[in-house]
Amino acid sequence: MGCLPCFGSGGEGAAKKGGARKDASSDRRVSRDGSDKSKPQGGSESKKDAVILRDGNNQHIAAHTFTFRELAAATKNFRQDCLLGEGGFGRVYKGRLENGQAVAVKQLDRNGLQGNREFLVEVLMLSLLHHDNLVNLIGYCADGDQRLLVYEFMPLGSLEDHLHDIPPDKEPLDWNTRMKIAAGAAKGLEYLHDKASPPVIYRDFKSSNILLGEGYHPKLSDFGLAKLGPVGDKTHVSTRVMGTYGYCAPEYAMTGQLTVKSDVYSFGVVFLELITGRKAIDNNKPHGEQNLVAWARPLFKDRRKFPKMADPLLQGRFPMRGLYQALAVAAMCLQEQAATRPFIGDVVTALSYLASQTYDPNAPVQHSRSNSSTPRASRGGCSSDQRHLRSPDHHSPDLRRREATTVSKYEAEVSRTNSGSGSGRRSGLDDVEGLQAGSPAHGRKRESPRTSVRQQAVAEARTWGENSRERK
Repeated sequence: MGCLPCFGSGGEGAAKKGGARKDASSDRRVSRDGSDKSKPQGGSESKKDAVILRDGNNQHIAAHTFTFRELAAATKNFRQDCLLGEGGFGRVYKGRLENGQAVAVKQLDRNGLQGNREFLVEVLMLSLLHHDNLVNLIGYCADGDQRLLVYEFMPLGSLEDHLHDIPPDKEPLDWNTRMKIAAGAAKGLEYLHDKASPPVIYRDFKSSNILLGEGYHPKLSDFGLAKLGPVGDKTHVSTRVMGTYGYCAPEYAMTGQLTVKSDVYSFGVVFLELITGRKAIDNNKPHGEQNLVAWARPLFKDRRKFPKMADPLLQGRFPMRGLYQALAVAAMCLQEQAATRPFIGDVVTALSYLASQTYDPNAPVQHSRSNSSTPRASRGGCSSDQRHLRSPDHHSPDLRRREATTVSKYEAEVSRTNSGSGSGRRSGLDDVEGLQAGSPAHGRKRESPRTSVRQQAVAEARTWGENSRERK
């Protein structure tokens, strides 16, 4: 099977998922080859496979199997009042197992949007990869033609639920929570890219696939489109274009060449959603504003317009400096050329810094220009989530300096890229000179407008590499 060579070639069953997923190539297959070695089985049989993490540990993990009768009992025969949501993949129900554990049961539509390979990929990926920012797969069912996936129950739903089409009686996410969610989601991607070997490319990073637990703790879900990344001297893997329109990296959409930087672009789209409150694609917006990234690029050119990019539901309750820094991170992730985007590890470093900054949402709006640099105080239910997002030495002065330096590098790189090209051609930014004030890179000599794109890419790659080695 082309998708998971290190996971084994056997598998159980078929099913399909994907909600509102749109296939940019009008082809729903994950792999380029026509073969599908997964074999439907009438029973539900546990399967053990191995994944090698970069720390050298092999893990042999078996997903628990359920009978259809067990899951019917858990969901009260899939009663309507247990329904959590539905889409092209099928329906999701809240259930309770015999041991009292609350779960989410995804009953896949036999005529829906997920096939044998995607079902197998999801079972194997979530059985073998474990991280605090990945959703936990409890088990699955492959009885007859029934295909069901059983996850831990995430009580707060998806990030999409809290960003878009919010009812009037629902409180919007505050700035602090948005930064925490972004940092946690980035850590989930970092685990897939840097810990799994070969690296795992998520390929469908979007706001509806980020589920939220107590205290808005984020976890990545929906691994049906995940793909093993390049190994050895290979720079990419080639595959048919899959994913969701509005989130796909341009080079992947055009060529089918997939790298971890494709995920970084998708992360940038979601981060821009968090900052602006806008959908990645919104056909209800006027022409020219329907695509989030296309709408944002012209605004990036004038930092005086940055406050207007913030979600109106924030009502001005955000740190102005933090907004500029967050937009700089998003802009770097959304570079049109994959080589100039940062690695997700650098994004985690920057966002850990942004998430650690204190901002009082009750402070007067005009005070938001001050650059907060003190650690976030424990307030309400936030302290436990911050422990999830921070490493044990988060309060270390050295680590804090490294995080702050990384954020400054983002700001400086955004400014340098545009001053170097003279037109903002690659990033859509050419007027962010004020962002890097006070940073170590503020006094950097400007690149000549004649500097080639290749030279810029090499310099930027060296910057990210040096920062990565510094963190390690």
